[in-house]
Amino acid sequence: MSKKEKRRIIDEFKEFINRGNVVDLSIAFVMGAAFKTVIDAFAGNGKDAPGILGGLLGALFGGSQPDFSKKVLTVNGSDIPFGAFATAGLNFIFVAAGLFAIVKVYNKFRTGQPIPSTNEILLEIRDELRTRDIGQK
Repeated sequence: MSKKEKRRIIDEFKEFINRGNVVDLSIAFVMGAAFKTVIDAFAGNGKDAPGILGGLLGALFGGSQPDFSKKVLTVNGSDIPFGAFATAGLNFIFVAAGLFAIVKVYNKFRTGQPIPSTNEILLEIRDELRTRDIGQK
C-alpha cells in the first residue's frame, strides 16, 4: 500500500470519527452507562439492593421487593425458571414507568414550552432559507 493510499484511509477514518453521529452515539453510550447507577438506585439491582421502588413495593405489600426468581415449573424432569423471567419483566415495567415519569417532569421544566414537532422544525428551516434566498437576490 502506498503512502498516498494510507493517508487517504487515515483521512477517511478521521472524517468518519468526526461525524456528529459517531460522537453523539459515543456520548449517549457513556451517559447511558452512567445513568444505569441511577436506575439501579431507583429500581434495584438485585436481591442485595432493592432500590427505592422495591422498598416502596415492600412497604405497600409487606415484606421486601417482589422476587419470583425461585418459582420453577418442572416438566418431564426439566426445570423451566419462569419466575426469573417474571421478575425481570416486572422490573422492566417498573423501570420504564419510572423513566417515563422522570422524562415527563424533565420535559415540563426544561423549557416551559412544548417541544416542536419535526414538521414544525422543517417548516421553520424552509422559511428561513426562503428569507435568505430573497435577501440575496
